[in-house]
Amino acid sequence: MTHQVIVTEHAPQPIGPYSQAIKGCGTWVFLAGQIALHPQTGALVGGEDAAAQAEQVMENLGAVLAASGATWAEVVKTTVYLVDLADFVAVNQVYGRHFGLQPGPARACVQVAALPKGARVEIDAIALLPEGVA
Repeated sequence: MTHQVIVTEHAPQPIGPYSQAIKGCGTWVFLAGQIALHPQTGALVGGEDAAAQAEQVMENLGAVLAASGATWAEVVKTTVYLVDLADFVAVNQVYGRHFGLQPGPARACVQVAALPKGARVEIDAIALLPEGVA
């Protein structure tokens, strides 16, 4: 079984030994978790504002989705990692805007002790491309 590494300059480059996304197993795309890093500078954006960070996270995920040939409509599962569950409502509003009126994907949301670079939000995703798109 082969897989394809997805790379885009429109999302932050990995800060460790991992890929932005992997396309494999037919039409599945597995997106690595994104934090609120600016794609060109690598600096964390949004300060302590979880909603501002979530906006950058979703922009980064959108760029990786686009590079893989997927859209928000093909996302079937996400995991949201929050340093503080008190940020859930603010992050959920940003998250919901990106998925529009369609039913959103399956999702888990967990509180974690810490995230890389002092981020408050991280989100990963799995997408299933339509038949004929590989």
